Amino acid sequence: MLVLTRKIGESIKINEDVKITVIDVKGKNIRLGIDAPRETKIYREEVFLRIKEENKSAASSQQFDLGKVSQLMKDKIKK
Repeated sequence: MLVLTRKIGESIKINEDVKITVIDVKGKNIRLGIDAPRETKIYREEVFLRIKEENKSAASSQQFDLGKVSQLMKDKIKK
């Protein structure tokens, strides 16, 4: 893990298109501003882990009948 020290108003760059700036520090809380392309997905870690678990759960709980999927595709092509 890379550990950096930054002051309010200072930034770090990740690649060419992501900039993280320290906005404010109050006690143990730090506010960060993130400037990144719109298509870059940014999540708090706890949210990301929850999404990952939900996706894993959904993928393992659904059983697809490929025969039905194929028939739906054929029906759609005929229309």
